[in-house]
Amino acid sequence: MPPASTGASTTVAASPSSSPLQLTPGAAGYRRMSFALFAAGVATFALLYSTQALLPLISSDLGATASAASWTVSAATGALALFVLPLSALSERFGRTRMMTVSLAVAVAVGLLVPFAPNVGWLVALRAVQGAAIAGLPASAMAYLAEEVKPKALVAAIGLFVAGNSIGGMSGRILTGWVAQAWGWRAALFAVGALAAVCAVAFRLLLPKARHFTPGSLNPRALARTVRGHLGDPLLVRLYAIGALFMTVFGAVYTVIGYRLTAAPFNLPQGLIGSIFLVYLVGTVSSAAAGKLVARVGRRGALYLAVSTTAAGLLLSLASSLPAILAGLVLITAGFFAGHAVASSSVSHTAKHGRAQASALYQSAYYLGSSAGGTLGAVAFHSGGWPATVLLGILAVLGVVSVTLYGSHAARAERRSHGLHLAHARH
Repeated sequence: MPPASTGASTTVAASPSSSPLQLTPGAAGYRRMSFALFAAGVATFALLYSTQALLPLISSDLGATASAASWTVSAATGALALFVLPLSALSERFGRTRMMTVSLAVAVAVGLLVPFAPNVGWLVALRAVQGAAIAGLPASAMAYLAEEVKPKALVAAIGLFVAGNSIGGMSGRILTGWVAQAWGWRAALFAVGALAAVCAVAFRLLLPKARHFTPGSLNPRALARTVRGHLGDPLLVRLYAIGALFMTVFGAVYTVIGYRLTAAPFNLPQGLIGSIFLVYLVGTVSSAAAGKLVARVGRRGALYLAVSTTAAGLLLSLASSLPAILAGLVLITAGFFAGHAVASSSVSHTAKHGRAQASALYQSAYYLGSSAGGTLGAVAFHSGGWPATVLLGILAVLGVVSVTLYGSHAARAERRSHGLHLAHARH
């Protein structure tokens, strides 16, 4: 199968042709779809990062180091990264809605078992199974949106799904923080499982029936050709790298921040540490506003703005003042979610064939970045404290800048080459 695009810029390819039956903002079906995928996003992020705010308590109760405890997060995100592609292939055969429903149901069931893990080993194993189950949802959701929503509304629709992710990440951490302070980390994880179960029921009841899905066959060779085509597209590869690098920053910061704030001189209780994740509301706003931002400054401009905001937050978080640290987290969160919404929507726009696989490859890169960020962030913190974690984040941010600059340079070179070719053809 041919690559989805041969363009070299970070602008997206032409949108897929629209259908009168595709959903548009303001329509009842669009609102139901938005609420359904918002609920799915809440459940996904609440479950996926359910242990992140609890790492200091898990370390203390189970006698685990920060690096060992961080694997309760990294195992889930790593398993998601590994399984998202094969499960997206199943969604091509059995349907987006069925795959999302089954994935969410299994993830919730495992989530209700996680609190009973007897040790770190079992906890990590169950979290890996949970991450693998969750893998069926993100790429299928992106493909569902690309098929069911009119092209002009796609960025806004994906922004709302990402906003649900941010609400899930925030509510899950706040819930676990306060419940853990009163009843311990196991009760906190069970509370997250119950929240996800409610969201899963809402998702299933609200999601409109897919009208533009055409079942495909489970052909490994065709899947391999599709994946090779996507990986052979320079634009898609750059978008995958951008997603991974942004998530490296985010994973490192939020895996380690609890250890920093429970230690001197802050000595914050678990409930307050959980409440710090209220800054995720900023991510909800920035991701939902990504469409308007792109309309004003373009995709590359939006990425540069997201990178600058993230870098400013990292540097500000080096301060020893708690208000300055919180302001830094606000900037990091706003920059990350804006960058993620822009990159993920660009993938959905660009891929002309095998959209589920294109989105799955992005999700794989994205969550591998999360796993790397969480593990490396914990190692860096153990070795050099918070400044070492910030240095890791700055290096990842510089990677996003380098990838985007390279894309801009390649786009200009391609335009010049195309212009010379046309001039030569005229003569």
